[in-house]
Amino acid sequence: MARAQTRRSARATTLIAVLVVALCAVSLGVWRPWIAAPTATPVLAADRPAAIVPEPLALPEHPHVLVFGDSWTYGSAASDPSLGYAYVLADLIGGTTTVDGVRGSGYLKPGVDGPAFGERIAGLDPALDPDLVIIQGSINDRAQGAAGYRDAVNAAWDALAAKYPGAAIVVLGPAPHILPAEDGTVRIEQDLAALASARGWWYVSPIHAEWITFFNYRDVIDIDLGNRHPSTAGHRYLAEKVAAALTDLAAAPTTEAGVAESAPSR
Repeated sequence: MARAQTRRSARATTLIAVLVVALCAVSLGVWRPWIAAPTATPVLAADRPAAIVPEPLALPEHPHVLVFGDSWTYGSAASDPSLGYAYVLADLIGGTTTVDGVRGSGYLKPGVDGPAFGERIAGLDPALDPDLVIIQGSINDRAQGAAGYRDAVNAAWDALAAKYPGAAIVVLGPAPHILPAEDGTVRIEQDLAALASARGWWYVSPIHAEWITFFNYRDVIDIDLGNRHPSTAGHRYLAEKVAAALTDLAAAPTTEAGVAESAPSR
């Protein structure tokens, strides 16, 4: 009888000890039996370029800006392409714009009216001598996959910087043509932001700054069949956003990715 009571007492003591240990583990947030034990070696983001804080954007009073991009830069879905954001931008910044937009073009994908970005950059006039280059987009690479994408971007940007060594360069990331933004568009956004940051180039993110939301989507995007591009009013809106972003970049603090922190308030 005494031996049975001793066994029961021992089991009770053991159970209490296990419960105490479990409660301590839960309270410390470390007991997660459904998660594999961590390895001793930390996971390193070896493919993430180191961030470089961009220099403040300094432009002359009446800047000459090369706006290079895809169908959004071309002015698609505006009542006339010359009412596209890249053209409207000139008046908003008190300068001039040279517009080079090719529908369907991306860093990997050739366009309807011309080749991919790298080949197009190789064909730019070296005598153009812009004060600023805005390189926009592109969502056209969203279905091309990640393989070779960053290499294509870096090669295109190297060529652009070599062709216009005196120009400031601002990367204008992709804007969603549908909501929520597709996974491929988000991947492009993340790649471009990281690569721009590694070079110390300014990166303006329409996605991060929420330029296009469920609340204003139909005011900005022409949803007619085959379009899903900014309407004439949408292009005007985007031009205003880009002009405001350029003003912000002159002095705004930056995040790790080189995105202006004040951009979302615009």
